[in-house]
Amino acid sequence: MSAERSDYDLVIVGAGPVGCAVAERAANTRNWKCLIVEKRDHIAGNCFDSLDDSGVLIHNYGPHFFRTNDEGLIHYLSQFTDWIEGDYQVRTLVNDELYPFPINLDTLEKFFGVENLNPESAQELLNSKRVDISNPQNSEEFVLSRIGREMYEAFYLEYTKKMWDKHPSELDASVCGRIPIKLNRDPYYVTHKFRQLPKEGYTAMFTKMIDHPLIDLRLDTDYFDKLEELKPTIATVYTGPIDRYFDYKYGKLEWRSLEFFFETHEKEWVQPCAVINYPDQRAFTRSVEIKHITKQEHSKTVVCSEIPRSQGDPYYPIPNQSNRELYLKYKALAKGEFNVYFRGRLAEYTYINTDEAIQKGLDLFKKLSERHK
Repeated sequence: MSAERSDYDLVIVGAGPVGCAVAERAANTRNWKCLIVEKRDHIAGNCFDSLDDSGVLIHNYGPHFFRTNDEGLIHYLSQFTDWIEGDYQVRTLVNDELYPFPINLDTLEKFFGVENLNPESAQELLNSKRVDISNPQNSEEFVLSRIGREMYEAFYLEYTKKMWDKHPSELDASVCGRIPIKLNRDPYYVTHKFRQLPKEGYTAMFTKMIDHPLIDLRLDTDYFDKLEELKPTIATVYTGPIDRYFDYKYGKLEWRSLEFFFETHEKEWVQPCAVINYPDQRAFTRSVEIKHITKQEHSKTVVCSEIPRSQGDPYYPIPNQSNRELYLKYKALAKGEFNVYFRGRLAEYTYINTDEAIQKGLDLFKKLSERHK
């Protein structure tokens, strides 16, 4: 069957951060007509947030915290949202005690029963605990080489096994390596210059981004239900799973999924902080009380517990050698697709933060704009 021409300049598969950013720039700065095709019944991808039945704003796919060092990105997004402060704290429950996480000086003092640590004495303590592994080859070796076996088993081992359904020794060092060890008393998870959250929520922000007469949106629509026959005049931007695009020609890439359990409480607060990790035998990995981040004033609160699954929507790529090699095969196929651009977490089989996803959309638009002056 011959491809059907369309009057769209861009067909964008996926209404998440990448797709919305591309569409917004294309419509507002180049007057390109865009079609966004979204399989779900909402926009914003996994950043989607909504009011639950009690009126509490929840993050439907787990907490999404916006942070960046890029002032230009903040300036761009400020066209579509006001901001609230987005600092948040995480605690890890070990032996019925809550510890700051990522590990910092307070964590080390409490766990090892010592006092008055400073960066130098803390490093000496860790040096006495760490396992001498000069070139860590996996997550277990990486953590052991930094903090030793006691803290590895208390804070990392069971959590990682639950999260990935794999022993840390089966995962790339990067999985646990992206979690910092802080030799200070900073209680916050991230240290970026800008730690903010859209004041009215992510969904409201992305809705404003694509509110344009040149942007058409089709929800509840599978791109592969004949829409792939549409050939836009400029390009297709594909943000879905790359293996699905090629009909799983080489097999399926592995993903970890999550199941979310939301519980409404008839009180203003339940947890002392936004996130509590559970590196133990219980099924869920963490519980999240999102009001700590949204700053919403409400007499009720909602706590969301997360249980990792092997089946379901794809959330986290599983970084190991076999998946990396499989992805590279699909990446090679993608390079041969004419005027199709693969961008984002699913299309590039990589973990990215929200700011990185939006930036990928902006960078891609810049590339397309330069090619079609």
